[in-house]
Amino acid sequence: MITALYPGSFDPIHYGHVDIAKRAAQLFDKLIWAVYDRPLKNLLFTTEERLKFMRQAAQDTPNIEVVPYHGLTVEYARLRGAKVMVRGLRVTYDFEIEYQTALTNRQLAEEIDTVCLMTTLKYAFVSSSTVKEVAFAGGSIHEMVPPYVETALKQRLAQLGDDRGDKIKQVSLQE
Repeated sequence: MITALYPGSFDPIHYGHVDIAKRAAQLFDKLIWAVYDRPLKNLLFTTEERLKFMRQAAQDTPNIEVVPYHGLTVEYARLRGAKVMVRGLRVTYDFEIEYQTALTNRQLAEEIDTVCLMTTLKYAFVSSSTVKEVAFAGGSIHEMVPPYVETALKQRLAQLGDDRGDKIKQVSLQE
């Protein structure tokens, strides 16, 4: 039985994440979809909220387990018996970052391999940062995220009011 780990901050999940998780679940016996609970970035959603989104997305895929984790990702993979880490690729920039990360992880845990899946073309432009920025600017995100994420994101932006600019990384859409 091959267990794979799909780690990330997933703040929030979008259809690209769901695409990678479900496709990875078809390739491996068990997929642990793990949300990192302490990333070095501003988060809009708590760990519990992100887990709820992921569990909703994975509810019809029985071999996906959604969990939080902290610490070094390869150590968590070892702890859970994962032999593979799954990563999604959208654009060339992702490849460079994931390649460097995979080599570092291989240095730290040579028994764990990294498998990169190319996202489905229609989600190649979607990132959590883009989703947040489009929502922040009042644009439509219904084709980027599940409905429950769209609702939660709109509610969170309304709660933040004028302070939301400090929580949302501006990518490039307003330039």
